[in-house]
Order: sequence, then C-alpha cells, then structure tokens
Amino acid sequence: MSLLVPELAPLRRRWGWVLLAGIVYFVAGWIALGSVVLATAVTVYLVGFMMIVSGVGEIISAFRLSGWGRSVLWILVGVLYIVAGVMAVRNSLLAAVILTLVLGWALVASGIARLILAFSLRQETSWGLLAFSALVTLALGVILLIKWPTSSLFALGVFMGVDLIVAGASHIALSMELRGEQRGSEGRSTAAA
Repeated sequence: MSLLVPELAPLRRRWGWVLLAGIVYFVAGWIALGSVVLATAVTVYLVGFMMIVSGVGEIISAFRLSGWGRSVLWILVGVLYIVAGVMAVRNSLLAAVILTLVLGWALVASGIARLILAFSLRQETSWGLLAFSALVTLALGVILLIKWPTSSLFALGVFMGVDLIVAGASHIALSMELRGEQRGSEGRSTAAA
C-alpha cells in the first residue's frame, strides 16, 4: 500500500533528484553560515546583476512589441530594472537593508505556503518535518522583520543559511520516503508478475 498521495507518485522514479536538491540546499546553507557577511554581499550583488540582466531583457522585448505605447512602458520598466540593479551593486549596504526587508516578508509568505503544504500531506510520514521547516521559515521571517534594519549586514546570510539547511533536511527526508515507496512498488510489481 502506497503512503504517498497520488500527486507525488511521479516523483518516486525521481527520488534521486529530490535527494540531490536536498543535499545542495543543505551544503549551501552551511557555506552561507560559515561567512554570513560574505553571503549577504554575494546575495546583494547577485540580485543587482540579475536586475540589470532582466532590465536589458525587458528593453529587448519592448522592440518586439507591435504597439508603440506598450513598447514605451516595457522600455521604462527595463530602464527601472537597470537603474535599480546598478544602485544595488553600487550601494550594497542600502540594497542589503531593502533586500532584508523584502526577504523578511518573503520568508513569512514561504513559511505560510509550506505550512499549508505540510497540512495537505498529513497522511505522509515526513509531513511533520515539512511542517517544522515551515514554522522555522515563518519564525525567521518574523524575527527578521522585528530586528530590521539593524541586522541587515549579516541577516541575509544567516537567514538564508538556516532556511537552506532546514529545507535541505526536509527534501532529504522526502527523498528517502519516495525511495522507500519506489522500492515497495517495484517489489509488489515483481511479486505480481
């Protein structure tokens, strides 16, 4: 008898990818915790460069649109992305303060979403770890918002590190459950043949 909800059945054959994602999250989390100020700086620069690339993409897309009014809006959005990206790269401390605030709200939203997911998987044995992951993420977001802006220098690195470690652990647990379900279904298939 399968313990997995039908929606997760296709993941059985791909449990190794879930495990790999969990290991990557887990290792990345410990690396981030090893150097929180560096992890914060890397996060700020990465976001800045992604905004610049996105802005260029918006401007390129604007020239592919047929209406001039729409093109102007896409160009404006692209320029705003580029300006924000350059500002983030040039003034990383201010960007860290702003990103820390955004991260706090994102962690709150992610924690709520994971908690809803965990409760929808209550019949699974790993639902408790997923719920724990959700509560940790939610708590990190709330703490970040309460302490903002004083902890912006290191908060991005610390919070992302802890979140990655807990998310990695929950992915690893889910992958082991998927692996066990796959082996169990293969055994039943062999016995039926």
